[in-house]
Amino acid sequence: QVHLVESGGGSVQPGGSLTLSCAVSAYTRCMGWFRQAPGKEREGVASMSSGGSTYYGEFVRGRFTISKDNSKNTLVLRMNSLKPEDTAMYYCAAKPYGGAWETLAFYEWWGQGTQVTVSS
Repeated sequence: QVHLVESGGGSVQPGGSLTLSCAVSAYTRCMGWFRQAPGKEREGVASMSSGGSTYYGEFVRGRFTISKDNSKNTLVLRMNSLKPEDTAMYYCAAKPYGGAWETLAFYEWWGQGTQVTVSS
């Protein structure tokens, strides 16, 4: 069993930045961030494999960076140049095996989410 607890969400103006953190009880083969806006499907934001490879959704376009802070057992998502369309609940997730990083069904463990609101 893997426990994930997100933090760092909040409200920010367009163009601003936020850093999300996910406290992890144990790293798995692949860990990622997903988001879900009201009325929309959950979508992949970014993921990182145990080997350090990173993957990003097309909409990220260089604005977000996923990383690990091993000293704190934390998965981090740094978000810059935020846009109103980035408004969503952001979830941390972990999966024990490989497979397409964006496929939600592969992820066995999920956090409760942290809300990000981008508005002027």
